[in-house]
Amino acid sequence: MPVLDSRLDRRAEAFARNRAEMEAALARVDALHREAAAGGGAEAMERLRARGKLPLRERISLVLDRDAPFLEISPLAAWRSNFNVGSGFVVGIGVISGVECVILGHDPSVRAGAFNAFNSKKLMRGLEIARKNRLPYVQFVESAGADLRGDAGAGDPEAAIRRETGHFAESGRLFYEITELSKLRIPTISVVFGASTAGGAYQPGMSDYNILVRGQSKVFLGGPPLVKMATGEDADEESLGGAEMHAAVSGLGDYLAEDETDAIRMCRDVVAHLNWRKQGPGPSLPADPPVHDPEDLLGLVGEDLRQPFDMREVIARVADGSRFEEFKPLYGPTLVTGWGSIHGFPVGFIGNNGALLSESAEKAAQFIQLCNQIDVPLVFLHNITGFIVGTDFEQRGITKNGSKMINAVANSTVPHISVIVGASYGAGNYGMSGRAFGTRFTFIWPTAKIAVMGPKQMAGVMTIVQRGATIRRGEKFDEEANAKRAAAVEHWAEERSKGLFATSRVSDDGMIDPRDTRDVLGIALSACHNNAVAGTKEFGTWRM
Repeated sequence: MPVLDSRLDRRAEAFARNRAEMEAALARVDALHREAAAGGGAEAMERLRARGKLPLRERISLVLDRDAPFLEISPLAAWRSNFNVGSGFVVGIGVISGVECVILGHDPSVRAGAFNAFNSKKLMRGLEIARKNRLPYVQFVESAGADLRGDAGAGDPEAAIRRETGHFAESGRLFYEITELSKLRIPTISVVFGASTAGGAYQPGMSDYNILVRGQSKVFLGGPPLVKMATGEDADEESLGGAEMHAAVSGLGDYLAEDETDAIRMCRDVVAHLNWRKQGPGPSLPADPPVHDPEDLLGLVGEDLRQPFDMREVIARVADGSRFEEFKPLYGPTLVTGWGSIHGFPVGFIGNNGALLSESAEKAAQFIQLCNQIDVPLVFLHNITGFIVGTDFEQRGITKNGSKMINAVANSTVPHISVIVGASYGAGNYGMSGRAFGTRFTFIWPTAKIAVMGPKQMAGVMTIVQRGATIRRGEKFDEEANAKRAAAVEHWAEERSKGLFATSRVSDDGMIDPRDTRDVLGIALSACHNNAVAGTKEFGTWRM
């Protein structure tokens, strides 16, 4: 397989500017990661330790195999909201006793591990990852229930009711998802470190294996105050829902640990006896590092996404040995397609080098079919403003051929992994297997943007529509007022298109350092291969 050449000029002014902008963005991201890792703050952490409890991230580090990586999912959720950065939950993929697992944990230092709108999305995403990739699901439970503060609606007397209704729906789906994993023969394990009350009691209630900690774990549908109000009974916590009671009397507890480290040891033992075997093939190609330095990726893309770059430069720093067999290089050149491997896993690359034209869309549809024919996962590298528009392009079949590409993406059954490197706008996001298309994993670079359309285009379209409506009514169009309105729309759209905002709303699986792209993709591919990797020849009707 040919080794890609690189034409990247490290001495160019654009390279230096891009690198400086990327490093500044990474510094902001690193600061937010530190904020998320701090949980509820130093004082809250000290209170935990004073009660003999470990911080959540220490619990996770102890359950993982020595030197095993942990790929955290949506670590910056809830940035710029009423909630802590990270949202009070940690979700990720790690290796326990040699088995890749989805691990979810409530952080008791943040609002006592309560559920909110952001960590509920993370929890559901974790369950989805476990189901689609066939990964055992381990949850570290300690929650006070629902946090009903909300993220908006101050002064609205019905806001809390709406939030409670939403939480009720999410909790019900949580019960369904955990139970479905068990039906699919995907093991579910709960380690209860503290309170697990009301709806939260069903987290262990629906799990295959439950580990409780003596003197710490409390599992009940209603705590002593609620029992008193509902029945008049004066119940103490231990008799009502303590670890010893559930282990010896109710049967909810399967293992009774003496302390937290003992519970974590038991969790590792349970995973070890699962006799877990991957259904997909292991890495089959040489996993040598790229010939070209991944450090160069810092200077490839900056904040000005209008500046073009060759996606082959990314592939050359992600693929094993920088090897890449390009498919149809002369046809539809605004899309790069071809075969390579990442950490030994064969993959098909699809990367944008401009707008999606009719020819590039056709090429993508054919390439996706070929990858499905040979059971090869697809890696989509986004830098796309969308499908090309205009009279000439419509007459040449852009809608028809763009639909072929989306048809192929929607019906493809091999794993898809997307990395938003630059822009990802409108239907271009769909064509490149955006989150709406059941993509196994989606990651985003710090300077990337994702939106329905570009901010300037959004403001311009609104102006054209409003001007036309005003003229049709026979009124005079106020250009000055429109300019102010358009500027406000553009600013609003610009802020919400930024990758940091998108990742904070759990619209992807995490913002990554460009230099880590290869390793992050390797972990994701390995996780995908827990399930069978099987392509399809069954696609929808092609409009010829």
